[in-house]
Amino acid sequence: MVNPTAANSTTHSTAELEALLMQRPLTDAELQATAEAAANFRILPDATVIKIGGQSVIDRGRSAVYPLVDEIAAARKAHKLLIGTGAGTRARHLYSIAAGLGLPAGVLSQLGASVADQNAAMLGQLLAKHGVSAVDGAGLSAVPLYLAEVHAVVFSGMPPYTLWMRPPANGVIPPYRTDAGCFLVAEQFGCKRMIYVKDENGLYTANPKTSKDATFIPKISVDEMKAKGLQDSILEFPVLDLLKAARHVREVQIVNGLVPGNLTRALAGEHVGTIITAS
Repeated sequence: MVNPTAANSTTHSTAELEALLMQRPLTDAELQATAEAAANFRILPDATVIKIGGQSVIDRGRSAVYPLVDEIAAARKAHKLLIGTGAGTRARHLYSIAAGLGLPAGVLSQLGASVADQNAAMLGQLLAKHGVSAVDGAGLSAVPLYLAEVHAVVFSGMPPYTLWMRPPANGVIPPYRTDAGCFLVAEQFGCKRMIYVKDENGLYTANPKTSKDATFIPKISVDEMKAKGLQDSILEFPVLDLLKAARHVREVQIVNGLVPGNLTRALAGEHVGTIITAS
C-alpha cells in the first residue's frame, strides 16, 4: 500500500524540481539541493562489477587468466557480473609514444581505450563457451538481457571520453582510465558491489613489490588514504573522488586475483583484501 504522505512528498519535490529547472540556471544552489534530495532509481541493484586488471592480470597470460576465467564461470551461477577489463602494459607503451609526439590527453585516451577493447575481446572469447559475450558502445543497452540470461557480460573498462577526456592538471596521461570507467558503470547502474581484481592482496602503506616495510591495510576511508598520501597507490586517483561523491556504491574492494578463490570469497561478501569506504 502506498503511503499517501510519501506519495505527496514525492509529487511535491518532483514538481518543485521541474519548476526550478525551468526558471533557474543549472548552477543555482536551491536547484542543486532539490536535485540532490530527489530519489535515485537503482537500475541493476543485484549486479556486481568486477574489474580485471590489464597489467596485473591479463598481461600475465594463460597462467593468470585461465584460473580466473574458470572462477568467473562458476561464480556467475550465483551472481550477476559485469566484467570490465583494464588496458595494461600495451597502453603504457602507447602513452609513452603519443606523449613523446606531443599529443593531447584526448588522443591518449583513445589509444588506451583500444587496448582495453582488445582485452575485453580476448576475455569475451575465453568466456564464450559459457554463453558470456563482450559488448561495447550501444551494446551496453543489452546488459540487462545478458544478465538475465547468462548472468554475466564483458565490457571494456575505459570510459568513452576519447577526445572529450578532461585534461589532467599535469602532463597528458588520461586521468580517468579503466579503474574509473568500471566504477562509473557500477555507480550509474546502481550496482551492489565494485570489486577490483589486482595482483596484490590489497592496499599497503608502500609498494609491496619494492618496499620490505610495507604494511597491509585491510580497511580504510578515502579521507584516511588522502591524509596518508596513499591516494594513487592502488587505484587511479579520480576513483577516490568518484567514490566520495557516489550515491549507490559507497565502498570498493580490492582482491588478489592470482590467489584462487579470492574473487569467489569477495562475491560472497567476505572481507578479503582491502575495502575502501567513501566515509
